[in-house]
Amino acid sequence: MSWEYLGYFASALLVISLTMSDVSKLRWFNLFGCIAFALYGVAIEATPVAFTNALLALVNSYHIIKLYKPTKSLNNK
Repeated sequence: MSWEYLGYFASALLVISLTMSDVSKLRWFNLFGCIAFALYGVAIEATPVAFTNALLALVNSYHIIKLYKPTKSLNNK
């Protein structure tokens, strides 16, 4: 398998994520795109690509957790 296809797949996921109007969907597509790009970076031994996208995957994960975490109401202190 050519690793180039993984790079194209990751790019497609990131482009698709930016077309989403729903923030939740945007974060999920972007997360999977970043994971795919991180794997691509490891496969082609491009440390900056792998590191940056792994870090961005963590940022997306944090925001996904925040999206699904129940918010405290002001009345429930």
